[in-house]
Amino acid sequence: MMLQSKPNPPIALDELDRKIINRLQDAFPLVPNPFARVALQIGCTEQDLIDRVTRLRDQGVFTRFGPFLDAAAIGGDFCLCAMSVPTERFDEVAEFVNGHPEVAHNYERAHAFNMWFVLATETEQEIGATANAIEQETGLSVARFPKLEEYFIGFRVAA
Repeated sequence: MMLQSKPNPPIALDELDRKIINRLQDAFPLVPNPFARVALQIGCTEQDLIDRVTRLRDQGVFTRFGPFLDAAAIGGDFCLCAMSVPTERFDEVAEFVNGHPEVAHNYERAHAFNMWFVLATETEQEIGATANAIEQETGLSVARFPKLEEYFIGFRVAA
């Protein structure tokens, strides 16, 4: 999970950074040494790939690097949630929210609901329990937006 509260300054990307970004958006191989496989495909060493992915993540070029699991497809549940957090409490509340392992990711938005996050749990009841716990910890309401219908939108950004 990552909370992105401020825009990042522009990052200078070299050709290999761009290859990495473009390649990792397609698929990540499910093999014993996936970084070695991708490194071979793009023409660098496994360690260079790992170091660059780490740097790109740390610099905010990647807001997230990891698997996307469909909680519902594996028997779980998920819910988009939002909160109206006073600006002076934003970081404090983010720590409470992000302290829950059920929080998949968390972002600040310029909106009345300025904190948006996704809860992913094994059951629908755990969604409610986690949202209720966040409300108790922060004293703020958690708006819940459960999925009514699913749409797949392929999104890819060319670097």
